[in-house]
Amino acid sequence: MVTVSTKEFKTNQDKYLDMAVNSEVCIKDDKYIFHLTGNLIEPDIVFEADDDFYRSITLEELLNGIYEDIDVFFANK
Repeated sequence: MVTVSTKEFKTNQDKYLDMAVNSEVCIKDDKYIFHLTGNLIEPDIVFEADDDFYRSITLEELLNGIYEDIDVFFANK
């Protein structure tokens, strides 16, 4: 495991990101310690839309439903 300061990490980001693929890298500042691991996420993975996606609603539809529920709630008080 390698521990570096935030300043050192900022200066040599590529070096430490490459190093994190095979070993642990810790970035330490005054308050926090960040732990980099070699858990890679493939950027080429594309998820296809499924039935859940096509059943989803827009944010506008959600907000309209919420506003309607609020109106009903206060009308019944």
